[in-house]
Amino acid sequence: MRRHSSAAAAHGPTLDSCLCNPSAHLPFRPWKTLLDKSAGDQEFVTCAAMIPLPHSRDGRPVVVDRRQTPRGELVLRRAGEHFEVIADGTFLMDTRDGRSERALVREAVPAGAGLRLLLGGLGVGFSLDEALRLPGVAEVVVVELEAAVVEWARSHLLGRCGRGVDDPRVRLIVADLREALGTLDGRFDAICLDTDNGPGWLAHPANAAIYADTALEGLRRLLRPGGRLAFWAAAADAGFAARLRRHFAAVRTVAIAVPRGPDDVVYLASDTDRLTPATSP
Repeated sequence: MRRHSSAAAAHGPTLDSCLCNPSAHLPFRPWKTLLDKSAGDQEFVTCAAMIPLPHSRDGRPVVVDRRQTPRGELVLRRAGEHFEVIADGTFLMDTRDGRSERALVREAVPAGAGLRLLLGGLGVGFSLDEALRLPGVAEVVVVELEAAVVEWARSHLLGRCGRGVDDPRVRLIVADLREALGTLDGRFDAICLDTDNGPGWLAHPANAAIYADTALEGLRRLLRPGGRLAFWAAAADAGFAARLRRHFAAVRTVAIAVPRGPDDVVYLASDTDRLTPATSP
């Protein structure tokens, strides 16, 4: 899990008309911020079956669910049409704009049939939905650390994107990615990792190991010939790009422009592939 965002409301196309449209360009740019508990955020803890979800009368986000995890507090909030995830007061991600999460998958999955994909981090579902839209994808193994995120995908976030965790092609593993990598069977045509803000901006310091040399070598061994490894990041990191080049023959950086702040970045790496850009939008 990861992300940066603010609680500012988006203006323009509605969620229902554009959230799951890969070509939709919502004008809102999230920023990393802190949940101001002193501002009196309204809290409304509910179970998945309680519909409709709560709305604030004064426009402030409303807490839909709050969980205590070994890593701290995890909160799901609703802000108008959108949902937001906050971890220990830090705004991680929301449902406003998933273009870079979709690009993470679209750029990594090669052409072919019977493709097998490893997705590290479920988030709010954009990357998984994109994977299941692509032709030739036969299996997606999803490793998600937080059980609450999986529960929300099956309840509060259900239907936000057309394809989800209960698609028959999906194999779901609730575990720490660092531990799960050693238990996976077989190899993959693409490995797409979106487990933190990126190597230079970590929400959880322990995730630094995912970007280290030892992990990169292990991930390389999990790829099929011609397979691609992809990382999502909230900003470019020249040191990480150089580290990838020490382990892979081909490395490419894809920048996804955003309305405000630095571009989101997808790092692509492969042993044998020249990493030609994706042709789909």
